[in-house]
Amino acid sequence: GNGPIPGDTNTVKVHYHGTLINGTVFDSSVDRKEPATFGVTQVIPGWTEALKLMPVGSKWKLYVPYNLAYGAQDRGTIKPFSTLIFDVELLGIEK
Repeated sequence: GNGPIPGDTNTVKVHYHGTLINGTVFDSSVDRKEPATFGVTQVIPGWTEALKLMPVGSKWKLYVPYNLAYGAQDRGTIKPFSTLIFDVELLGIEK
């Protein structure tokens, strides 16, 4: 993509597909067929870092180490110290 790049105060619209290293899907706006909208700083740190570098229209694959994801928390499907993999498409900046 070559659109604008969001900052800390922006709200973005994305499509994403999140998996564990073993391929288990834990969350996917693509599967729900409904893009997600959220603040750039309201997500895991690995997403915030990537979004602030990502031009609108881009499709990126993010490999997020546990320390930039959920750390030692047990989140059901996502076990403590899990690396997460996301396919992310930045559809737009809402505001």
